[in-house]
Amino acid sequence: MKRFNYKAKEKDSGKIVKGNIQAEDESTAGRLLIDQGYIPESITEEGGGLFGGKGRVTTKDRIMFTRQLSTLIGAGLPLATSLRTVAEQTQSKSMKSVVEEILTSVESGKTLYDSFSQFPDIFNGVYLALIQAGETSGTLDLALKRLADQEEKDAAMMSKIRGALVYPGIILVVIIAVLAFMMIMVVPQVENLYKDMGQQLPQLTQFLVNLSNFFANFWWLVALVLAGIIGGTWYAVKRTTSGRRVADNFKLYVPLFGGLFRKLYVSRFARTAEMMLATGVPMLDSVRIAIDATNNVVVEDEYSKSLDVIKGGKALSEALKDRNFMLPLVPQMASIGEESGKIDEMLGKAAQVYENELDEQINNISTMVEPILMVIMAGLIAVVIGGTLLPIYSLVNQVAV
Repeated sequence: MKRFNYKAKEKDSGKIVKGNIQAEDESTAGRLLIDQGYIPESITEEGGGLFGGKGRVTTKDRIMFTRQLSTLIGAGLPLATSLRTVAEQTQSKSMKSVVEEILTSVESGKTLYDSFSQFPDIFNGVYLALIQAGETSGTLDLALKRLADQEEKDAAMMSKIRGALVYPGIILVVIIAVLAFMMIMVVPQVENLYKDMGQQLPQLTQFLVNLSNFFANFWWLVALVLAGIIGGTWYAVKRTTSGRRVADNFKLYVPLFGGLFRKLYVSRFARTAEMMLATGVPMLDSVRIAIDATNNVVVEDEYSKSLDVIKGGKALSEALKDRNFMLPLVPQMASIGEESGKIDEMLGKAAQVYENELDEQINNISTMVEPILMVIMAGLIAVVIGGTLLPIYSLVNQVAV
């Protein structure tokens, strides 16, 4: 199948429209447009594949698209018209290309769910499940609004985490810069001074001199080793199952951040389950999708054990109780929801509690990490000073005597 850009006129209104359509050739594309109620004016084959080298679809692009589509559908516009309007307003060329592809698919008779399913790298399982539920229940605008709200929360949370790590990162860069300056500029001077004085270097100073000489002569080897470690780690985590499992397990137990990650995964699970149930997705499917939304294979494996319990006829609260990495408030609130008939609402409240705690912890990350980095920096600088300045003072005292 090829993709064609077209310019056509609506038969009824005479309005000029532009878009994108899939077909075997230009004549087939023309017939498809005529069948859809358009009079083709120009049809040209598009080159360069789906994205045409224009870049990737970002989270921000997806959120804006979802929000706009929700608003237009909620205002009563037909689905095809809503998609066409969003495509015309979208600034991102990559997102525009995707929306036009979805529009073409919808106009050819496919459901919105099937049309979105063509792009699994852009629209994940949670997104597709809510689209399907919204189409089935006739609440597509509400489903899209929930999606946009949740994606905005997730994006804001990740932005806060990255922002909180900026200051500790700056401190780490300063530590490395100070040490590099001392090793490159100061340590060789101390070595020359001792040679001129005919004195033997102290053991600590000799160690620093040897280290400085090694980095000076084999910096390229150090760079290659670091690049290999970073590249190998990235490949293992992104491309291998075992590497991903090790990385995800590390997140759950790493000091200072392990508790933060656990709350993040629990809040994702509870919030996604709330959205699924509120949109009318069956319980078992809702839990399965919510488990996938945690995005941690170790947590997914543990939470997935609850599916067999639910299949056995037990309640969600019972299935989640005493589950590893599941914080106690979620099964407690689920139990209250089961009794009151508002399980989705109760799960949402549990998610909100953990999201608030996450906000507070994220705001305190710099406060927690800063003292540790300061101690590390003080220790390293003390070693360098002990191997450089103190021997100089010792020489000065010997000369003075």
